[in-house]
Amino acid sequence: MSDSIFYKIRSGKNSKLLYFTRNYLRQLVPRPFYTHRLQQVLRAVEERPDKAYIYSRANYYCRLPIGTPLPPEADGIGKLRLGSQKVYYFDAQEVLRWFPPALRWAYLPGDVDFIPDSPAVSKSRPIASDGRNANATILKLDKVRHFIFLRDGKAFSEKADKAVFLGKVNGKAARQDFLRKYFGHPRVVAGCVDSDPSIPPEWMCPKMTLYSHFDYKFILALEGNDVASNLKWVMWSNSLAVMPRPTCETWFMEGRLIPNVHYVEIRPDFSDLVERMDYYTSHPDEAQAIINNAHRYCAQFMDKKRETLIGLLTMQRYFAATGQLPVEPWMLQRV
Repeated sequence: MSDSIFYKIRSGKNSKLLYFTRNYLRQLVPRPFYTHRLQQVLRAVEERPDKAYIYSRANYYCRLPIGTPLPPEADGIGKLRLGSQKVYYFDAQEVLRWFPPALRWAYLPGDVDFIPDSPAVSKSRPIASDGRNANATILKLDKVRHFIFLRDGKAFSEKADKAVFLGKVNGKAARQDFLRKYFGHPRVVAGCVDSDPSIPPEWMCPKMTLYSHFDYKFILALEGNDVASNLKWVMWSNSLAVMPRPTCETWFMEGRLIPNVHYVEIRPDFSDLVERMDYYTSHPDEAQAIINNAHRYCAQFMDKKRETLIGLLTMQRYFAATGQLPVEPWMLQRV
């Protein structure tokens, strides 16, 4: 059963208990402990051999033109309070606690698939290579659900020549379209884990552990309200991530993924799925090259200290672009 002790222990998901325990304990550390060290920590970036990379990512997440005004109703970051969306609060505070509480921002928790009218900080935003999404600055939010990397001990050649997709589909038109096309297909393991009466009952299936997905050569990463939340652990596995070209991005920088280099691209209507599966099954060297590229891409998010620095610099640039902190030379670099 999906709610069995086995599933809960072996689901592969990050432990919410550990996450919340760690973050509630962090609340005991006074804010000045961090704010007094901020400039020292940021200056240390200049001594790092990867400083160009660090600055590039901070500029990618915050694309605001220098001199962008905030609306009058923007709140001070010190007014952020613990509410119903606790994971967003804790992840935001992990960065905000380093800055003076009087600095102002606009904040959009939850799934964001639109470009805000004024400069705001969010988990996700639409992909726009021309900078039209500049009003949405990305932070690493809801990472307990999104940033999962699991060890896959099974080689691509050892996996079943099938594709798998299990997920929530209620209110998600593309996922429903996928199930209409492929539910019951002999090459596709597909189903939904919603408990909504509007979902066709034949689509319903028990939850599958993340590890169980590794039995298959192809794992679908289909966008839901914004991004495909499984994409990180799929790309870190020895299976191929399969998806249409993404439309939204998070801290994972989905906008920098290259089709058929980091993942297998299929059409938005999913019509060529089996064709693409057949191709990579018969071209295992090309499949392995994509898997290797995906692993290298994921590896850049594994350095926790560097990830913290990038988060701090992202918000430093946000505050500087909105006229609240001095503008640093690296903030003027083009991404």
